[in-house]
Amino acid sequence: MTDTSTPPVLQLRVVVETEDFDAAVAFYRDALGMPEFFAFADGDGADDDRVAILDAGRATLELASPGHKRAIDAIEADGRESPRIRLAFEVTDATGTTRRLADVGARVVAEPVETPWRSLNSRLDAPGDLQITLFEELLDSHERAALEGFDTDASRTRDPGA
Repeated sequence: MTDTSTPPVLQLRVVVETEDFDAAVAFYRDALGMPEFFAFADGDGADDDRVAILDAGRATLELASPGHKRAIDAIEADGRESPRIRLAFEVTDATGTTRRLADVGARVVAEPVETPWRSLNSRLDAPGDLQITLFEELLDSHERAALEGFDTDASRTRDPGA
């Protein structure tokens, strides 16, 4: 039996190996604005033994079927296929953040586009050999929950007879 007072998972941490550590830190910490939570460097002066843990706010794990991934790629990136794993960052200004990150070296895969679920999304190739989505919510969570097709119970999201 699970103790409901303490959630079984306390943190999601995505670990990315990057050849150009300094460029990745400059991009994610300095340009995107993720505060450094913790950093470590091996005391022997080895330049390649470093880690920076950046605060990404609230973490979620989005699981998508292959069909849903294709549908998202069609909407967000004009059908250009994304990798199996892609990071998505909620920002307050998707257009401005897209421009700022492009100015510091990210390659824009797709310009910001308004999605059917009312967010403004862009795609970029970023340091760490990652593709990222920037998204700006245009509705609050209550307004989004009222849209057709949104439900928190996966068993009710689709009529099997449809």
